[in-house]
Amino acid sequence: MVDGFSASALDAAIEVGHRLGLPTESPQVLAQRSNVLVRLGPVVARVPATTLLLRPRIEAWMARDVALSAFLAERDAPVIPPFEAPGPHLANGLPVTLWRFTRLDPGHVFAPAEVGSLLGELHAALREFPGDFGDSGPVGDLGRMLDLIGDDRLREAAGRVVAALPDLPVQPLHGDAHGGNLVLTDDGPRWLDFEDTWRGPHAWDLACLARSARLDGEAALAAYPGDVEGLRPYLELRELFGVCWRFLIARRFPERLAEARKARDAYLR
Repeated sequence: MVDGFSASALDAAIEVGHRLGLPTESPQVLAQRSNVLVRLGPVVARVPATTLLLRPRIEAWMARDVALSAFLAERDAPVIPPFEAPGPHLANGLPVTLWRFTRLDPGHVFAPAEVGSLLGELHAALREFPGDFGDSGPVGDLGRMLDLIGDDRLREAAGRVVAALPDLPVQPLHGDAHGGNLVLTDDGPRWLDFEDTWRGPHAWDLACLARSARLDGEAALAAYPGDVEGLRPYLELRELFGVCWRFLIARRFPERLAEARKARDAYLR
């Protein structure tokens, strides 16, 4: 589905490619969801799309993704490394980050126990990251989405969910640790997409994993090498987050508004 966001992102990726001497004759669009991914030879350009509707100062989020991924790659953690000139680069008003093209097996399905174990290893590596996380986090994103949606019932539900979140120890997180963000490469499993990283309770990452449609979340949680304290309130936050995200998608693709309303009504029932 090509829309104005995707077209602008492709133009920005090509502009950055020209600037850095990358091959731009045959750009290949790999994805066009929250972000648009464009392959330029040995590099994949990542340009924000739906997330532009949500996040102020989105360059900071993208820079944090690059910094964290580089930090982990230097320590041989299982991540997709950034390109040597990763950015963010600004082109046509859009920030663009660059990543090494890595061949994936799109049909591979990880065993739930493997995903849970790998998330535990990732959390151990993330604890050493010293970077700044600003005001990132799902509660901040949720508030901005609700401002855009303007639905009083969802806002009231969000107030209850956020008020119930427990005070737990925090550490750097992946931020969106569902099964789709773990991929199989020629070098083995690799985590990607640290754009949503923040410093919070690891219960949030576990909730993302448990709510993943790609695997048995309960089995994955059982293999996680740590406690799952305070998980239920974060499961509720993740569920509400998913409902609100559908409305954000509908602002980009209006034909999906009915789908968002259906999800809201089922959630509030």
